[in-house]
Amino acid sequence: MDDNKQDITENPFFTRGCCATPGMYNSNEIYKPSCAKLDSYNWLNDITISDKDASSVFVEVRFKNSKKEFFKVFQSMKLEEGDVVAVESSPGHDIGIVCLTGEAVKIQMEKKKYNGDEDQMKKVYRRARPSDIEKWVFSVKQEDEIMFKSRTMASDLNLNMKINDVEYQGDGTKAIFYYTAEERVDFRELIKVLADSFKVRIEMRQIGARQESARLGGIGSCGREVCCGTWLTNFTSVTTNNARTQQLSLNPSKLAGQCGKLKCCLNYENDMYLEALEEFPNHDVILKTKKGEAEYQKADVFKRIIWYSYINDYASMMAIPLDKVKDVIKMNSKGKFPEKLEDFAVTLEQKTDYSNGFDQEELNRFDEEFGK
Repeated sequence: MDDNKQDITENPFFTRGCCATPGMYNSNEIYKPSCAKLDSYNWLNDITISDKDASSVFVEVRFKNSKKEFFKVFQSMKLEEGDVVAVESSPGHDIGIVCLTGEAVKIQMEKKKYNGDEDQMKKVYRRARPSDIEKWVFSVKQEDEIMFKSRTMASDLNLNMKINDVEYQGDGTKAIFYYTAEERVDFRELIKVLADSFKVRIEMRQIGARQESARLGGIGSCGREVCCGTWLTNFTSVTTNNARTQQLSLNPSKLAGQCGKLKCCLNYENDMYLEALEEFPNHDVILKTKKGEAEYQKADVFKRIIWYSYINDYASMMAIPLDKVKDVIKMNSKGKFPEKLEDFAVTLEQKTDYSNGFDQEELNRFDEEFGK
């Protein structure tokens, strides 16, 4: 094994969860835990598999970036997390790292709704031999160079596509090229050129903008590494409704991440906001006073304050505590009207327009184009 303090920027195996380039004769301890976002915590590691289940032993194996797969293990093979293994592929075999074993694998399979036929399930052939790891290391170290060369080839063929990543199969017989494109691309000629140049079987896979961002990484507007490049592995749907719930400015240029899609972090606190807003009155409720009627403008969920403005004076807003708003609504339901809302307000301010010219139609179009 190379020096464990090796700079990760110089380590092509970092995307596979290795903190250093693998060697041929070393313990698997250095692979667990690692800094890979695909690491799994085995919270059932002290639970032994019962005899009746011994014929169906499974492991989860990680490969490059966000790629994980389940494999069947022969009864005689005892694998531990961190083992480098040779697994069945099509064609040939691939090399991966075991990231989960035991009963937790079955729970993970149920969570991911894996319904594959056990008889048709791919198998783990063996622990990787020194010759397997040697070939694997040689193949992986070529990936960056081949990616840059393939981009040049695609440009020479005038193909409107961007090749984002290359993943070599462990035995060096196949390479998967991941690309993004706005329209359908005829890459048949490109496949011929790539196969002639690199002498391997070529597979092209189109990925979305979010997957591209996850593979390339980067710094978000928060100043931290993007979530999809560090720990986020599953993408969920995001719309501008999440921003409305959290009282954020509906400005697409601020809501979009570096991938051009709505930021995934809009989902993180959304459920908490929805739960907190259950205590708040409906936005359509009008507060009636002797001075006039007032409409809802905005709310601060955690300070439990709601801003209202008189219908004939939208520029001036009054910040009223939630409890006081409920008192006014209760008074209105009994046919009673307070003198004015200013008596309940904690602060007064002038309304600021955050819309930046984006109307509802434009926001809906933004959801369709950039939401997932």
